[in-house]
Amino acid sequence: MAARAHWWGLVLGVSIAFAASRGAADEKAADADQAPAKPAATTKSEDDAARARRAADDEYFELYKVFADTMHQVEQNYVKDVDRRELMEAAIRGVLDKLDPYSNYISPEEISRFKTSVESQFGGIGIQITMEGGQLKILSPLVGSPAYRAGLQAGDAIVAINGKPTAGVSIDDAVKLLKGEAGTGVELAVSTASGKKRDVKLEREIIHVETVLGDMRKSDDSWDYMLDHDKHIGYIRITSFSRDTAHDLEAALKQLRKEKLRGLIIDLRFNPGGLLKSATDIADLFVSEGLIVKTVGRNTAPREVRARRAGTYEGFPIAVLVNRYSASASEIVSACLQDHHRAIIIGERTWGKGSVQNVIDLEDGKSALKLTTASYWRPSGKNIHRFPDAKETDEWGVTPDKGYDIKLSDTETADLLRYRRDRDILLVNHYKTDRLDAPKKEATPGEKATKSSDQKSSGNSTNEDREGAEQPAANPDKSDQAPASGSAVKPVTSAAKGKSAEKKKTEFVDRQLQKALEYLNTKFDEDRTS
Repeated sequence: MAARAHWWGLVLGVSIAFAASRGAADEKAADADQAPAKPAATTKSEDDAARARRAADDEYFELYKVFADTMHQVEQNYVKDVDRRELMEAAIRGVLDKLDPYSNYISPEEISRFKTSVESQFGGIGIQITMEGGQLKILSPLVGSPAYRAGLQAGDAIVAINGKPTAGVSIDDAVKLLKGEAGTGVELAVSTASGKKRDVKLEREIIHVETVLGDMRKSDDSWDYMLDHDKHIGYIRITSFSRDTAHDLEAALKQLRKEKLRGLIIDLRFNPGGLLKSATDIADLFVSEGLIVKTVGRNTAPREVRARRAGTYEGFPIAVLVNRYSASASEIVSACLQDHHRAIIIGERTWGKGSVQNVIDLEDGKSALKLTTASYWRPSGKNIHRFPDAKETDEWGVTPDKGYDIKLSDTETADLLRYRRDRDILLVNHYKTDRLDAPKKEATPGEKATKSSDQKSSGNSTNEDREGAEQPAANPDKSDQAPASGSAVKPVTSAAKGKSAEKKKTEFVDRQLQKALEYLNTKFDEDRTS
C-alpha cells in the first residue's frame, strides 16, 4: 500500500504542476480581461490551439498514471525484489534512449568522473597508473603534482596504499584509494625498478590535468611547444576543451611568440570535444572578426558568437591536424579557422557532432542530466552534424582542404597513438635527483619510445581519478564524444617485443604531421619570394 501511495504521490505532484501552469495561464488571461482596452475576440484557431494544449496535458497526466501503476506492479508482484532506485534510473535511461545518442543520465556513481572530465581537475596525488602482471605500477607522474615532487618515477610499483597491499586490487579500487579531498594524506609503499623499497607520505591536492601539450618535454619537464627551433615552427596539441584550455593555450602562444614563432601546427586529432565556451574562446584567439559559431535551440533564440580583434594572434600561417576521432568542440575550432581562411585543415574528415548538451543538476548535484538542447553551425552556414542515416556524400563534419586529405590506415592510427603516448610519459622525473637509482640524464626521444613500450604490457592505464574518462568514448551511441581508437589498440605482448627486438627498429613517421610541415615550409618560401 505504501509503495502504491508513493507512486501515486508522484502522479499527484505532476498534476499539481500542471494545475499551477494552467492557473498561471488563467491569471494571465484574467489580467488581460482587466486591461482598459477591450479584449479582442478569440479566433477559432486560437480556441482550437487552447483545446489541443489541454488535451495534451490530460494525456500527459494519464501517461504518468500508467507509469505509476507499472512501477507499483513491478515492486509488488515481480518474482524478485528490485531496488527502487535501480528501477527509476532504468526508466530515466529508457526515456533518454529514445532521444539522440548524446543525451544521457549521469548517476551518483558516475558524477565524480564526469565532473573531472569536464573540469580537468580532481583531488589526488597526480599519477597515471597501469596494471602490469597483476602489479599496480606508475605509468607517469603528472608534472608539478605531489607525486612528482616526491620523486616518484614511471615504472615504480605501488606495493601498498595506506597499509593495504595492492596485490589483486583492481585499477578502479586503486583509484578510489588514491583519490580524496585536497589536504588529506595518503601513504604509499613503493618498490622502484631496481628493487629498492621506500614509504612515501603525500598530501592530496587539486590536480590540474594538462590539455595543452607540446611535442616533447624540456630538461625541466615543462613542454617544449617549438617543434622546429631552426625554422620556428610551433606545435600545440589540444587533448580536450576544458575550463582552463584557452588560458593554457594563450600561455603557450605567448611563449612561442617570445621565441619568434613563424608558423604553427595545432593538433586536434583524437580530441573528443568539451566545453562550447572553451572552443569559441580558442577560435577567437586566431580570428579577428566575424562569426565563430551559431547555435540554434528549440526554446531559445539563435545565438551567434563573434570574434573580437583584441588579443588576436595573427601574422603566421596555421595548419590544423584532424582525424576521424576529432569531434564537437574540435570541429567548431577547425571549421571556424577553415571558413575564415585562417588555417589549412590536414588529415581526415572529422567525426560529425554538431549538437550542444546542457548539464542539468539533479538531486542537488548528486546526479545530472546531459540533454541536447541546441545544434551548432559553422560560419559558412554549413552543417556539421552527422545524422544516423547520413551518407559519405552528404554535408557533415569538417573535411580537409583540397590536396591535404591524408588518411591513415588502422595500423598507422594505432602506431600514432602509441607514439604520442610514449612521448607523453614522463620517464625521467627531474624535480628530485637524490634517489639512489635516479637516472643521471634525460633519455632521448628514441630511448623514450623504446623504454616506454617495454614498461607497458597493457593498454589498461588511467589517470588516478578515473579510467579512461579523458579519452573519447569507445561507444559512439552512448557518448557525446568521438570513440577512442586507442581503446582498440592491441597491447604490445612479450612475444611481439621479442620479435621486434630481432629486427631493426624503424622510426614512426607521422604522415599527417609531415604534410603540415611541408605546407608551412611552402608558405615560408612564398613569403621569401614575394
